[in-house]
Amino acid sequence: MLGVAYGIATNMYAGDKVDVMERQVERAQAAASEAAAAAEAEAARVADIEAKAAEIQNEARLALASAGAGSVSQPAPMADGRYGIGRAALPEEIAAWDVDVLPDGRGLPEGSGNAFDGEEVFIEKCGSCHGDFAEGVDNWPVLAGGFDTLADEDPVKTVGSYWPYLSTVWDYVHRSMPFGEAGTLTADETYAIVAYILFSNDVIDDEFELSRETFLDVEMHNAEGFVLDDREALEYSQWRGEPCMENCKDEVQITMRSVFLVETPPEGGSDSVMNPATLDGLPPFTADGPAFVPEPTEKPVEAAAATQDVEEPAAEDGDAALLKAGAKAFKKCQACHKIGDGAKHGTGPHLNAVFGRTIGGIDGFKYSTAFKAAGEEGRVWDEESLAEFLAKPKEYIKGTKMSFAGFKKEDDIAAVLAYLKANGE
Repeated sequence: MLGVAYGIATNMYAGDKVDVMERQVERAQAAASEAAAAAEAEAARVADIEAKAAEIQNEARLALASAGAGSVSQPAPMADGRYGIGRAALPEEIAAWDVDVLPDGRGLPEGSGNAFDGEEVFIEKCGSCHGDFAEGVDNWPVLAGGFDTLADEDPVKTVGSYWPYLSTVWDYVHRSMPFGEAGTLTADETYAIVAYILFSNDVIDDEFELSRETFLDVEMHNAEGFVLDDREALEYSQWRGEPCMENCKDEVQITMRSVFLVETPPEGGSDSVMNPATLDGLPPFTADGPAFVPEPTEKPVEAAAATQDVEEPAAEDGDAALLKAGAKAFKKCQACHKIGDGAKHGTGPHLNAVFGRTIGGIDGFKYSTAFKAAGEEGRVWDEESLAEFLAKPKEYIKGTKMSFAGFKKEDDIAAVLAYLKANGE
């Protein structure tokens, strides 16, 4: 009985196993059918895409051919210059960048300024580099003077002596100054600064109001000093041609470094002068740089020029405020004039004992022709003449080279006169 039971059980297990295997086969066949159908659908989709791409390419060929562009192997046609991005600039945005000024005055904004106003603005905004009188500080450029020097070996090229167009002055000041704060000047400040520079170069008088309306009334000293470059038409043909390839040297040897040349021959001849220095002490140079770096020689300290600080003298209580104001106002003068014990000449003569002195009357000082003429006329410095001079120097002494515009306030003039009396005895 046990044997019969075991046989029946075994037959049933085998039958179940066959059924399971048959179901697995059916599922595998169904999955394969689905995969085949999906592959056929994907292939059909790819074929459809390729057909559409071929149709588009064919249309592009037909379009190029009809436009006369030739085959697709030729370069693509030029675009019309527009990329189809961004937007048109607003008028306000264009105006913010459109700040250039042309020689005929186009581009100038509304505004005005004169030398009197410009002096204060110039001292505040520009004086630290260019000096209170546009004379230049250290290596910063001088802006005034230099007349009749353009033919010299070392010409002084200033706004007055060299620049031919007033528009260049206005545009440069407005666009680039002050140093480190470019673009911060208002139109009125720019007109005033330019007017002061022009006044310092004897281009305008102190009452001239520079504006868009008066811009073309200004004539620069060097307006006719530039010519068109005609070298291409007149000179280039003389030296352009076939290069000489005969009688060349077999070998070229370097015998001196250019650092020792101290004079370039003016006509390109053989009159160059060599510095007697030698190569001794200089490091040899290789691809990696110098073999060593020489120790710098300390520059000798030169004796400082005798300069005197303006000191406020002791005074009675009633005069203290006036002398204090005079000391402050005199700071505009002390860059050129010294006063007090041991005062020496600077750019201008010392002012000790100026009251009662003949104008241009200090022996040994090199006065301008205008001051010499005033002295020859017997004119003397007194309180009245000094007051007139301090108010309008260039009007009182016609032809003076002093670039100071003058004091605008009568209180400042009175304070300076009191200061000169107290300190110049």
